[in-house]
Amino acid sequence: MQTKRSSIDRVHPQAELIQEGAEWLKAGELVAFPTETVYGLGANALDASACAKIFKAKGRPQDNPLIVHVCNRTMANLLVLNWTTAAELCVQHFWPGPLTLILPKTVLVPDIVTAGLVNVAIRMPSHPVALRLIEATGFPIAAPSANLSGKPSPTSGSHVWCDMKGKIPLILDAGACLVGLESTVLDVSGGIPTILRPGGISKEQLEAVLGEVLVDAPTEKQAPKAPGMKYRHYAPQGELLLMSGIRERVIQRMGQEIQRGHARFKRVGVLCTSESAPFLHNRLPDLLFVLGSKDRPQEVASNLFEGLRLCDERGMDLILAEGIEEEGLGSAVMNRLEKAAGKQSKHI
Repeated sequence: MQTKRSSIDRVHPQAELIQEGAEWLKAGELVAFPTETVYGLGANALDASACAKIFKAKGRPQDNPLIVHVCNRTMANLLVLNWTTAAELCVQHFWPGPLTLILPKTVLVPDIVTAGLVNVAIRMPSHPVALRLIEATGFPIAAPSANLSGKPSPTSGSHVWCDMKGKIPLILDAGACLVGLESTVLDVSGGIPTILRPGGISKEQLEAVLGEVLVDAPTEKQAPKAPGMKYRHYAPQGELLLMSGIRERVIQRMGQEIQRGHARFKRVGVLCTSESAPFLHNRLPDLLFVLGSKDRPQEVASNLFEGLRLCDERGMDLILAEGIEEEGLGSAVMNRLEKAAGKQSKHI
């Protein structure tokens, strides 16, 4: 399949490009489009055959649910059986935005979208291109991240092109995503609201509105309740070692790992904060990528997947990643790094 990559204005999307994307989606095909979090790989959420193409293009396991994107509350009401009080509060305070709600689904939602679960994952993105595209189709769009399954999520059109060229007909490229990490997934189907995946809305922000909020801790054998809960995820091709703790010790240990890696003829990449970069630069890694300041987790979040993908592009065999404090958006950053590292994580 020939893939067309079209540059689209983020703030004022060209009507002809929105219409082109909508026509492909109405025909049962896939379209990659930007959201404020990451790029999505979209299909008609009400068409089981179209949604099946998402799993094929990504190489995605069938037991991994999809997030359904809507452009207004009327569309959302068609998908949700009943709205809880917590869900209503979340809609008022965080939609449109990077928050996915887990709620009981109606019969309109195909089982392939929810992986056979009784709940649906639904959100309203804030990106103008995404909203215009959904509005133009007239139906909700199921859209996981537009990358090959298990690999770092795409935060630019070039990332999508790298993974999806030849697999889909159209990529709407609006440049870099603002948040850079996927949405927070929150179960508000009943009981105490529970975070199933940390993301663009922090636990602290949710607690300010909802009161008590729990965090789910899935086991490796547990079937995923929501997207992004697989243990090994967001992973680059090279081995990734996550190091967190006292910064001086992390820098020292990274220097040792760089030496060990070079002794084994490995190309070593380093992902670190701007505070640590001057010290690690002197340790002569093959690639040093500065994620941002430890005091600005939003900066780190927006650069994380770019750094992981750059390590792949440059052929890094070993990647050393510096952790940050697990507060606010830092929790989501560490969640992605821990999943990318698998069990290769050290607190120093």
